[in-house]
Amino acid sequence: MAGNCIPTHHLRRFIFVSLLSSVLPGYPTQAQQFTTATNPIEKCLPSANAPSGHSAPSCDQQAIAELAHVGHAYAQNQMGIESALVLSSNRTIQDARRWFETAAEQGYTPAQVNLAVLYINGWGTPQNYGAALYWLQVAAKKGDPRAHTNLGILYLKGWGVRQDYAEALRNFRFAGERGETGAMVNLGFMADEGLGTAKDHSTAAEWYRKAAERGDSLGENDLADLYLRGEGVQQDDAEAFAWFQKAAAQGHTGARIKLGFLYMTGRGVPKDLESAYAWILSASLAGDQRGRKYLDQLGRLLSPEQLAKAKEQAEALSSEPEHRVPETAFVR
Repeated sequence: MAGNCIPTHHLRRFIFVSLLSSVLPGYPTQAQQFTTATNPIEKCLPSANAPSGHSAPSCDQQAIAELAHVGHAYAQNQMGIESALVLSSNRTIQDARRWFETAAEQGYTPAQVNLAVLYINGWGTPQNYGAALYWLQVAAKKGDPRAHTNLGILYLKGWGVRQDYAEALRNFRFAGERGETGAMVNLGFMADEGLGTAKDHSTAAEWYRKAAERGDSLGENDLADLYLRGEGVQQDDAEAFAWFQKAAAQGHTGARIKLGFLYMTGRGVPKDLESAYAWILSASLAGDQRGRKYLDQLGRLLSPEQLAKAKEQAEALSSEPEHRVPETAFVR
């Protein structure tokens, strides 16, 4: 492998809770079927034949609220998502929990998974792994892939259950084979680290690639790490740069730091200290300070004009909402 090696193991970001469930704008979704209805409010509901968790056409907030208050579980789940992601004096995380709970008790699978997310994180309710386990098991019995991903996380981390790598692998495989990118990344991680299975970087690369090709930023970042290290794949700085760039564009801060490192050292891309500073600073502005030492080095090499331009670029990168990856996304 080439010199100037960044210590990637310090920058790898397996934040499992953030993978609990994920469908938000920017993430790939499957085709959906909807009912044909003349009533505008009825158009807000997904078809009875549509797979669980699939969303209906866009509706105004008033229509969704009306549906939620008259007992429609789909609308209640949507209200929960809105309350969780758009906190204000009128919408709190406690409101999200109540909406998810109401829909979950009606048997609505996405709400059951989302309620588990809140219990695992202690959002709007005391942290309760037992309650999370209960709701995930209910949803998993109906074959929900994201419920299986989340169960795998609980068994992998030993949260509310005895740590059991075999059970984690079983759940991740179920979900990964059904297209769940969070499960794919975790399968890659377990092969990468030899948890519950023989350490196998080639298998890790296969799972990371499956997730990366579906646009998952963690999969992109972790596949890039393997290319940078030459583990499970032939070492290739240019390929590492390409995958780090994809993850960085989605707001993955670890990938932004590594992308900056590659610009700084000229690995896989022509050396560009100004771009290096901008990408690493954008990660720092997002709260990830792991690239601080590189900023100090670069700051001494750039002219005042270059430094000003790099800071302006970093602020622009940090202010692009479409490039921000939320820590937790909820099932629609």
